[in-house]
Amino acid sequence: MDIPRLLIANLSGEIIDCPELAWQGVAGPDFSLPENWIPLPPGSEIFTLPGRLPVGLDETNGEVTVLENYCDEPVQAVAAFIAPGYTSLMRPAFERTPGAPILPLYCYTAVGWLNDQFVVPAVRIDKDKRQDCKTFNEKKILQGAARIKKVYKNNRLAQHLMDNCCLTYRCPAARNYALGRWEMPLPTSRACNSHCLGCISFQPGDHVCASQNRIAFTPTAEEIAQLVLDHFASAEKPIASFGQGCEGEPLTEYKVISESIKIIRERTPYGTINLNTNGGMTKALEKVIDAGLDSVRISLNSARPEYYEAYCHPAFAFDDVMASIKLARERGVFVSLNYFVFPGFTDQLKEYEALKKILAGPGVDLIQWRNLNIDPDWYIETLNIKTDEPALGVLNLMKTIREEFPSVHFGYYNPFLGQEDPGRAKPKTKTK
Repeated sequence: MDIPRLLIANLSGEIIDCPELAWQGVAGPDFSLPENWIPLPPGSEIFTLPGRLPVGLDETNGEVTVLENYCDEPVQAVAAFIAPGYTSLMRPAFERTPGAPILPLYCYTAVGWLNDQFVVPAVRIDKDKRQDCKTFNEKKILQGAARIKKVYKNNRLAQHLMDNCCLTYRCPAARNYALGRWEMPLPTSRACNSHCLGCISFQPGDHVCASQNRIAFTPTAEEIAQLVLDHFASAEKPIASFGQGCEGEPLTEYKVISESIKIIRERTPYGTINLNTNGGMTKALEKVIDAGLDSVRISLNSARPEYYEAYCHPAFAFDDVMASIKLARERGVFVSLNYFVFPGFTDQLKEYEALKKILAGPGVDLIQWRNLNIDPDWYIETLNIKTDEPALGVLNLMKTIREEFPSVHFGYYNPFLGQEDPGRAKPKTKTK
């Protein structure tokens, strides 16, 4: 068969293929056969979806079928959480049952079975292999973490990065830092100036759990600079990034960040210093730029203010975010848009018309097409999204932007901007 088959799971979590039915996906108001599928990327996960019944297509009569039982067993729907570097094109097809719980904060992509392998509707959006699972050597990660903890035994940030980020949450950036390469994370802030629906580090109440705990202290400028300077002195294509999933809004600590950047830049011009932010504190961003920031990544779930504010509940205006983009561009800072992809919404025509105003106005250098980690129904219902609006499809949206804005690059990761010391010996990059 050349069309992937439906995947289901029993209540014990065993994944089963259903040859009688073709798979279905969602990228709008209706179920449909996914297109542009690829083999499930290494490093991806398969999740069961409790309280949700799988939906497939009976090709004998063209009818969409909701499965409650299979082989006399109750069943539930499944989805894929695709590996970093890939953008989802369709959500899983399911029917939610009464009392179904809100799903954990992951991205849910349709997944099927074809020719003895899992397949997903997705596209590799970034060729950089910095977070590919095959590049991580577990033994060397443990050795690197132990070395960092020993060398920086009095540095609280180093201990946090290894104990929590690297070894507990298995953050790819922290694991790369343990291996002495590429982009290192610099969580700094305990507070935030927005309350995003899908925040992975803070969730009020018990309706959904945060994916990880927020950092419990603010590192000093000296603690930050010590780690960055050593990383810049030895790592290949070194990047230091403020603003991580395990913290609040980094610009609430702009004074510490600015001071640490000044220390770093007094010692070396090499390496890329990046800031991931919601962009709501323009004056604070200006201070960080003055200190020597190289690149900034600003997050948006939507280019339409009403949907942005409904998701983020910010203590600032959407216009402040636009002002931050404009400021960074005028000051020569590399600007990335961290654009959260939700198929059937991100590719709506009205959304693209709003995005065009940003691309044609202040403009950006790079769009990072990152998947939104959230329960699809919770997102749609909370934001009151109209799923029947005309949509381009995610791939067509990307194609249209490439044609209309050819100078805008696509990717997934914060780029290294070339400030690597040409005089120092290059480190070994073998990781296997």
